[in-house]
Amino acid sequence: KTDARDAFIIANTARTMAHTLRGITLTEEDIAELSMLCGFDDDLASQITQVRNRLRGFLTQIHPALERVLGPRLAHPGVIALLARHSSPARLKTAGRGHVRALLKKHAPRLAEKLTEEIFTALAEQTVIVTGTSAAEKIIGRLADQLAQLGAQRVEIETEILTVVDAHPLTQVLTSMPGVGVRTAARLLTEVVGKDFKDAGHLASYAGIAPVTRRSGTSIRGESPSRRGNKVLKRALFLSAFASLSASPASRAYYDRKRAEGKRHNQAVIALARRRTDVLYAMLRDGSFYQEPTP
Repeated sequence: KTDARDAFIIANTARTMAHTLRGITLTEEDIAELSMLCGFDDDLASQITQVRNRLRGFLTQIHPALERVLGPRLAHPGVIALLARHSSPARLKTAGRGHVRALLKKHAPRLAEKLTEEIFTALAEQTVIVTGTSAAEKIIGRLADQLAQLGAQRVEIETEILTVVDAHPLTQVLTSMPGVGVRTAARLLTEVVGKDFKDAGHLASYAGIAPVTRRSGTSIRGESPSRRGNKVLKRALFLSAFASLSASPASRAYYDRKRAEGKRHNQAVIALARRRTDVLYAMLRDGSFYQEPTP
């Protein structure tokens, strides 16, 4: 408060109600640090997506066939290194198959042979040089360098996040659940730990994965997906549920059952995330590890 009298009254009231005050513990400091690191990691992920999209756009303008080969693989360090050194179709042709294969083998030994053949097959499909290719060559090389730098920064941030997450006492509890990795555990710690939820339904409603009942007076008009809630937590729970499909037989069985009922993919995953929220709430409440349900 900027007003001196108001600040005095608030401070004096707090002094007389000592039972309502709590100190900042080491765990809360860790959560604050983790929240900042996760926010920066999200910014880097957004920038990487933007750079990839721009890179694919330039490749599409000058050589669509080459973009179909390299565009979906821009997350691979070998492809980034290749575009940083040979940023145009002409330079790739000049380098030759042997040089391209040798460069790819440094980052992708098993993919090098196949990817080299696909690259030169794509290069042979287009003989016309599009206007602006020389300018695009300079931009593509810079974008590839920028993509490599952003990827390296994200690896460093992941290491720092892992250090903070490993020091938290609830980390082993969270990561025992299928589909929960380092980044998901970090998000769950920053968005759930420290908040008071009455039950699992309250947590699901806070995350925005609980259905909303449409009603007017005493008439109920059905249920619809919630558009509210914590978007960051909702995304973490959704991706965690999706990842658990290949790691947990129980999750896969529940997902298949929802699909058999006629639900779309996203609806089935949201339903699975809502079911997993009950388990997550019990794990955090009791400090117990995940146990796979028996058939």
